[in-house]
Amino acid sequence: MSGTSAVLGVAAIELGLVLTPGPNMMYLVSRTVSQGRRAGFISLSGVAVGFAVYLVAATAGLTAVFAVVPALYLAVKLAGAAYLVWLAWKTLRPGGLSAFAPSELPADPTRRLFTMGLVTNLLNPKIAILYMALIPQFIVPELGHVWLQSLGLGTVQIIIALSVNGLIVLTAGGIAGFLAGRPLWLRAQRYVTGSVLGAMAVMVASDRARPLPA
Repeated sequence: MSGTSAVLGVAAIELGLVLTPGPNMMYLVSRTVSQGRRAGFISLSGVAVGFAVYLVAATAGLTAVFAVVPALYLAVKLAGAAYLVWLAWKTLRPGGLSAFAPSELPADPTRRLFTMGLVTNLLNPKIAILYMALIPQFIVPELGHVWLQSLGLGTVQIIIALSVNGLIVLTAGGIAGFLAGRPLWLRAQRYVTGSVLGAMAVMVASDRARPLPA
């Protein structure tokens, strides 16, 4: 099993990532604000399955594939960076809307809410890099049962991510109501989010980290 330092390290990294505006947060907030908490939690269930997919892939040794075929890892990383650039532009462009701004989005059925939550998480470069390049660095082969260490650390990440995202769904409506009567705050939130997404895109694209075999 993983040591305490490894668990705390993964927990700290994940807490920092989940609190940083990204695709998952934007999708969950926009759906909760436009369609209610039920829609937000259904979307979160799709996000949860996306985490499980990454966890199973990492435990099965997918990181080793990317370590052997670095061009494939580079393609995934650049696709994720491009996705963040698109989200940043969508937020910052003239006439762009904050994720907390009430909008007239059509009500999506349960299946679509779940599917979009899943797809958004699978395309989230923050999660891809976490499982491909960061978590493997906390695995100590000398402790044995590498797959069990990967499973345990991934479970820690999922628990933290779902807990924080669940709180986001619960509070999104209240935050939206607070910002609704404060257009300057809403605009500032939009610019901050867009800027963070753009900075993350640059960091993802320029990051020299490589996946380590698990």
